[in-house]
Amino acid sequence: MERVNFTQMKDGTAEEYLLLRDLEEPFLERTADRLLDELRRQQDDTLEGYRITRLEHALQCATRALREGADDDRYLRSYDPARGFGEDRIACPDFTGSYLSFDGEHLYMSQWYRERILQYDGNGSIRREINVGAEICGHTFVDGVLYVLRGRENKDVPNKSEEWRIARLYSLEDNPNVEDLATVPFASRSLTFDGKHFWSNHRAANETISFSLPA
Repeated sequence: MERVNFTQMKDGTAEEYLLLRDLEEPFLERTADRLLDELRRQQDDTLEGYRITRLEHALQCATRALREGADDDRYLRSYDPARGFGEDRIACPDFTGSYLSFDGEHLYMSQWYRERILQYDGNGSIRREINVGAEICGHTFVDGVLYVLRGRENKDVPNKSEEWRIARLYSLEDNPNVEDLATVPFASRSLTFDGKHFWSNHRAANETISFSLPA
């Protein structure tokens, strides 16, 4: 088999997903090469009329950010679609944070490698720490129940694909009972629910995937 037969991810067979997994690994290994190729292209294929190329502009911006002490510290900030970001901000613990969800009353923020979800109150204070027992790449609420994408990125394990499962938390205690419901057969990022289907991003394929849980 050289190509899958399905047109929707939910119709894929185990054999087809194994094929995609084997093809995805070398594809991801070439990510840095593709980025460098794009930078080289911006040197030649640029917007005419300026004194510098798109590549030189990108390097200029990066250099200025570095000299000004820019970093990857994470903060929570309010956002109004009409007014933009507010001036208020709350530093994430250890300046790390990955995904957000909301249960109608409290805000929840996950920390990927610390394997936990933090519950915030309206004042930006942490009320609870929920241990999920695995790395977290997304979470959302459905009818008051928290669903989580958890597993392992395996970024430091050579030739090993990412491993993710969608799980359900039956409570929001510090160490809740977590039930794995299904394996997610792709390198997923983020999770949301539209009232009928779950949605996640398949990073390597540049696709957003919708799916339902098995009955």
